[in-house]
Amino acid sequence: MKYNSVLDLHTHTIVSGHAYSTLREMAKAASDKGLELLGITEHAPKMPGTCHLFYFDNLRIVPRELYGIELVLGSEVNILDAKGTVDLPQKTMEKLDIIIASLHTPCMEPGSRQENTEAYLNVMKNPCVNIIGHPDDGRYEVDYEALVQGAKEYGKILELNNHSMDPGCSRIHAVENDTIMLNYCKKYQVPVVMDSDAHFDTLIGEFDMARELLTKLDFPEELVLNRSAEEVKKYLKK
Repeated sequence: MKYNSVLDLHTHTIVSGHAYSTLREMAKAASDKGLELLGITEHAPKMPGTCHLFYFDNLRIVPRELYGIELVLGSEVNILDAKGTVDLPQKTMEKLDIIIASLHTPCMEPGSRQENTEAYLNVMKNPCVNIIGHPDDGRYEVDYEALVQGAKEYGKILELNNHSMDPGCSRIHAVENDTIMLNYCKKYQVPVVMDSDAHFDTLIGEFDMARELLTKLDFPEELVLNRSAEEVKKYLKK
């Protein structure tokens, strides 16, 4: 299969408040699908209904291997302003395996194109941030060339979020925006990762819409980090 994947880095358990499977159920599902690496990235505290700061501070007690697959445990933090402020303390993020930084409407109102772009570029300066989550949400207008150049400068991964492309998703214009982003990634040789953003265990590793777009654009396979757990881990804990 073209754009083969051995991993899924962006998933949520029941702890996030609007997801429906436990950590063990997610790990078992990932193992059953033959993945090597699973990221579980609970929503950080400013997201309504999610877990308390204590949850993230206590993640050290959870094993990093279950059902024969490696786990990377962390958070999808919320970008709160154009300065790139996020809703977990730096000392907490330093202890986690993975940090995805995303814009969500309950946590930051969409600003101008410049403000939204600055929010992404400023959060990239944070050494704890590994991935920019679903930067395809058309509710937040973005300068995609600047976004991709920033990812290259700061060594961050841009996410190709399969869930964003689902017609039932609340994000808008994802396919159009991902097309623009991917073409700039091709131009500047910036890697992406396909993620499911699964909020239920059966959705782990489901990338049909992402693969369809990558195929349509003839996107270079070597720039899709899902092919190798070792390659993607170079972008995680520095």
